[in-house]
Amino acid sequence: KRDKLKILYWEHNGFWLYYRRLERGRFPWPDTSDGKTLVITRRELNWLLDGLPLNQPKAHRRVTAKKVV
Repeated sequence: KRDKLKILYWEHNGFWLYYRRLERGRFPWPDTSDGKTLVITRRELNWLLDGLPLNQPKAHRRVTAKKVV
């Protein structure tokens, strides 16, 4: 149904299991039918967990500091 998501994460000496279920709608999972591994950023993962698609045309571009004063 694509309304549930489980993430298994290893940290130090054990696993964390994250489980998320949407009350309405589905997770807009990207197409991976070409067999390639999907690599996403933490920001994109947060979008997916919120039920948003990876393509966010109105999202602000990531800002990185080149020099800290």
